[in-house]
Amino acid sequence: MSDTQALKSTALSELHTQLGAKMVPFAGFNMPVLYDNLIQEHLTVRNAMGVFDVSHMGEVWIEGPKAFDLVSWITTNDVASLYDGRVQYSCMPNNNGGIVDDLLVYRFNAEKYLLVINAGNIDKDLHWINEQNRNFGATITNVSDDYSLLAIQGPMAAEALQKLTAVTLADIPYYHFVEGELGGLSIIISNTGYTGAGGFELYVKNNDARQLWDKVFEAGAEFGIKPIGLGARDTLRLEKGFCLYGNDINDETSPIEAGLGWITKFNHDFVNRAHHENIKTNKPTKKLVGFELIDRGIPRQHYPICTADGKVMGEVTSGTQSPSLNKAIGMGYVASEFSAAGSEIYIEIRGKLLKAQVVKIPFL
Repeated sequence: MSDTQALKSTALSELHTQLGAKMVPFAGFNMPVLYDNLIQEHLTVRNAMGVFDVSHMGEVWIEGPKAFDLVSWITTNDVASLYDGRVQYSCMPNNNGGIVDDLLVYRFNAEKYLLVINAGNIDKDLHWINEQNRNFGATITNVSDDYSLLAIQGPMAAEALQKLTAVTLADIPYYHFVEGELGGLSIIISNTGYTGAGGFELYVKNNDARQLWDKVFEAGAEFGIKPIGLGARDTLRLEKGFCLYGNDINDETSPIEAGLGWITKFNHDFVNRAHHENIKTNKPTKKLVGFELIDRGIPRQHYPICTADGKVMGEVTSGTQSPSLNKAIGMGYVASEFSAAGSEIYIEIRGKLLKAQVVKIPFL
């Protein structure tokens, strides 16, 4: 981003600064990456509860008689299996064999869907969706600038939030949502998240974001609630093997190669379906795998992944020292013959080949 392009702020950016957060540019926004200590923030979410401001995420309504047809065409998952109150993880394939974005699809009713997309892809996604909509005529409304999104994550999240609402949170299954009151505010309460630690994501109008934040922190005080930065969000999602767009998937990777065959359903027509069906039928030549380092070191994005004789066959897409496991873990693309759990691979770090082993995802 050039100096002339001002960073966007969320409704809570000023609060994060007051709380002493380290603010960094992320996907065009001024975002808190760290408040205090990454390992402590990570473990707070795994063991108790923490709050992420993820208001930078994009929200797009798809509505009208052709809404289902459009959403089904632009996404790989089976939209027909959705019902009111159900959420689906999916991705939008492009015409070149890659992925425009990964996203969540919320079904409100047969003619009303909410797509939740990545912040850095909002403009790109909207352009793509509008291009595809020429053949459908659905109503597309970008409300990304109207909503704030708080992710309340951790094993104590449900108990704390239950104090704020008459909605029985235990009755909202994983990847389902309800519209209801929480803390006296009108909220979309979604049993989703990007940490694998349990909890809810709360969509609220920007004007109510600070009030919601304060109420959530009051309710969570007895459970040791803390604000959590995007640094810990990344280590938490990596431990669960969740893909990050721009790292593990991008405009050139097929969901089949990325291990996302489970969200790629060939029982309906979608953009470039034949290409991905062909990869599935003939087996991908490369696959995204998880690995643990056996030798001492920390894998980082773009580090080469090699065979024992030093031949480069791929690269690390995500890597870190896992705070929960206290070991170095990562994900990356390897030749398919090295993709089975137990396979020996090598990560090149500062000119040295460090031994690693392919393991099943999730790590935790």
